[in-house]
Amino acid sequence: MSDDPRLSLRLHFDSGLTFGRGKADLLQFIDEEGSISAAGRRMKMSYRRAWSLVEEMNGHFDAPLVDSSRGGAKGGGAQLTARGRAVLADYRALEALLRDQGAEALARLRAGQRSVPV
Repeated sequence: MSDDPRLSLRLHFDSGLTFGRGKADLLQFIDEEGSISAAGRRMKMSYRRAWSLVEEMNGHFDAPLVDSSRGGAKGGGAQLTARGRAVLADYRALEALLRDQGAEALARLRAGQRSVPV
């Protein structure tokens, strides 16, 4: 296990949406799996919770992030829209920027830590 602190970027929008690693991962897994339920299973969450998060994200942007179709004889599916891909890419870019540009500051913070909390 590394001494490096974990970075977690969480964005709080005026609309009330909080967007962080969990929602970004959900979008990524929907993109990879082609399914909200499969993405939810990968994250160890119920379909209902995954669907609720997708609905929340879809409602807070100017266009839906996820397009889904109901199951049937051939089954349903889900895919990221162009807007969803852009939101995910922008979030991942911000994560990389924070990780890369913040490396020196993180090293200083880590160096100032006690080995055992008081």
